[in-house]
Amino acid sequence: MQLFGYSPFLSNHSIRIIGCLGIALVVFGFFYTISWRSPRHFPIDALVTVERGEGLSKIADTFEEKGVIGSSFWLKVFVVLQGGEKRVVAGDYYFPAPVSVFRVANMLHRGEFGLIARRVTIPEGSSSFDIALILKKELPMFDGKGFIDKVLDSHQEGYLFPDTYFLMPNTKPDDLILMMRENFARQIRAYEADIAKFQKPLEEVVVMASIIEGESGKSLETRRIISGILWRRLRNKMHLQVDAPFKYYNGKHSYTLTTDDLKEDHEYNTYVNKGLPPTAIGNPGIDSIRAAITPTQTNYLYFMSDKSGNTYYAKDFEGHKRNREMHL
Repeated sequence: MQLFGYSPFLSNHSIRIIGCLGIALVVFGFFYTISWRSPRHFPIDALVTVERGEGLSKIADTFEEKGVIGSSFWLKVFVVLQGGEKRVVAGDYYFPAPVSVFRVANMLHRGEFGLIARRVTIPEGSSSFDIALILKKELPMFDGKGFIDKVLDSHQEGYLFPDTYFLMPNTKPDDLILMMRENFARQIRAYEADIAKFQKPLEEVVVMASIIEGESGKSLETRRIISGILWRRLRNKMHLQVDAPFKYYNGKHSYTLTTDDLKEDHEYNTYVNKGLPPTAIGNPGIDSIRAAITPTQTNYLYFMSDKSGNTYYAKDFEGHKRNREMHL
């Protein structure tokens, strides 16, 4: 039967056209999936290292193991099609977002590492433990534990200058330590004559500055008064009795310390041991270093701060007790 002059059946020619289109769509879908679609569970912020002289099979297997590509076979195919493994550029490849296997092959040939420097600010007073946490958040691939171990082993606590840095996602602990240490050397250069005049070793100045950073408010005047109190206590052979070192070795602060904490015989417990702690308890900024070498001389021997950051001073222990009763 025929309605309005049209046949209800398709001609053989039309069927062949539709069949070819279907095959083309299947082939396109296959190559789209292989070439342009990234793995479903792509590891965001992945970092893959290609060593110099490494073979193509090893390179492709590494990318597959990291989850950046779904098939090492297709990576090898696209690398070969684009010129072969001899054109692969060694280095660290960073992937902040999903990419296709074709794009990975293209990056390997062009040496497009995907590394973009990130702006990271290290606050004044940050310890190596604090810095590791900050870096782990900003640079997910950063080796925080390795950084802490290297800082402690090389006695660099206190000499990692707090500042804003622009860091690559593949920054290594050694590189960061060197960068921060060199920054410290540049910053301290202007005060070397003042430190020599103060007649205290740089090591003691840095430790004192780190305590001042942890104990004082923001103003340079407050820091200098506290500096004068602490140096005076040392001269008088008194215990420093400061709380800031506790945060460095057990994570506690003035309002969470217990009586048992204050009695613990630990090298950073200045209630039990006289003198300065064995190392800095953080990395001080310039103002605290300046305060350490330019203390304000007063008759005070005690100080305390309330929860709002206000600082109160006393000439003797009775006055200190009154301050505690009034302001804590």
